[in-house]
Amino acid sequence: MRILDTKSFSVPGFKAWGIHSGIKKNEKKDLAIIYSDREAAVAGVFTKNRVKAACVILNTAKVKSGKGRVIIANSGCANACTGKQGLADARATAEIAAGELGVKPDAVYIASTGVIGELLPMPKMATGIATAVGLLSTSGWEQAAEAIMTTDIYPKRSIVQEEIGGKTVTVAGIAKGSGMIHPNLATMLCFIVTDAVVSASMLKKALFASTERSFNNITVDGETSTNDMILCMANGAAGNKRLAAASRDLKKFQACLDAVALSLAKQIVRDGEGATKFIELEVRGARNPIEAKRAAMAVAKSSLVKTAFFGEDANWGRIMASLGNSGVEMDEARTDIYIGKAKIVEKGLAQGKAADREAAIALKQREIQIIIDLHKGKASATIWTCDMSYEYVKINAAYRS
Repeated sequence: MRILDTKSFSVPGFKAWGIHSGIKKNEKKDLAIIYSDREAAVAGVFTKNRVKAACVILNTAKVKSGKGRVIIANSGCANACTGKQGLADARATAEIAAGELGVKPDAVYIASTGVIGELLPMPKMATGIATAVGLLSTSGWEQAAEAIMTTDIYPKRSIVQEEIGGKTVTVAGIAKGSGMIHPNLATMLCFIVTDAVVSASMLKKALFASTERSFNNITVDGETSTNDMILCMANGAAGNKRLAAASRDLKKFQACLDAVALSLAKQIVRDGEGATKFIELEVRGARNPIEAKRAAMAVAKSSLVKTAFFGEDANWGRIMASLGNSGVEMDEARTDIYIGKAKIVEKGLAQGKAADREAAIALKQREIQIIIDLHKGKASATIWTCDMSYEYVKINAAYRS
């Protein structure tokens, strides 16, 4: 597998672009289009939040066909909690794009992100779509990635290539996400495209597997959005031999999809609202994988733990308390905790001032590793998270203004 420079981002058979259409109050880009020059296999993963945006409702039904050609994504307006009008506007968006691109509305998928409770400004959407369609380019991915951002500081992109079935296959993706990140099957918005020849059913299985290994193992603030989705399109432009179940080629494709998904997931955490630390948190020695992940996620999403990391305070008591409240089988008298290379807790007991000093040095780094060993079994899980700073509160206190 080759990891490519995102500055030369291009996937055969696909075009993209992003513009400012007037949805956002500032002049930042707010409308993106991704277009396949032929019918593509499509798979999707969507939020499990019971409150779902119009785009999620429509796409959940549409993706059952396993086919599509276009993704229209806007930022600045979530079009969630907007009732029948919101659904009508989402359908109209697909129809407008279909008309501009000469495809059927069923081939157009819709994504939105932004403020909940506001309707899409449809005249601006219509004008923006027409403009963006005229600008579509094989090299328009940076513009598209910028157009789906909300509180993100930078666009998120990843691209890899691999020799599969005798052909060079490309897998690439863009994503947005910074706050309201605690995925439950997906994360804010993520669009992955590939020129691989792969069936929709196989693409769905591969996407679900990649999601579990990446996006479902990150958290910024413990909040799951109404608009979370991942859409993946495979247009077959590479001309490789169709991927077969349990084949070596399928495993190579899965590895490519995993690599792109994990890269984007980690970029989201690194860009967490107000984040100053990127934290890899591993729980070892759990009774089973479910308990390992539950314990790791309980610590990773704890506001008290996250603020301690921001303050560079090796307050391991907060970690221990979160473990005890996680609902997993654990015993503090058997639990070890490492911050960086410092074993700060052994069998539930503090290891002294020297360990505290070593841990304090580790907490001053931008990237921090935390290892928790429960000594209850052989299962492990890794979660990626960030700290919680004053800036997080500032951003979310004034989000609508």
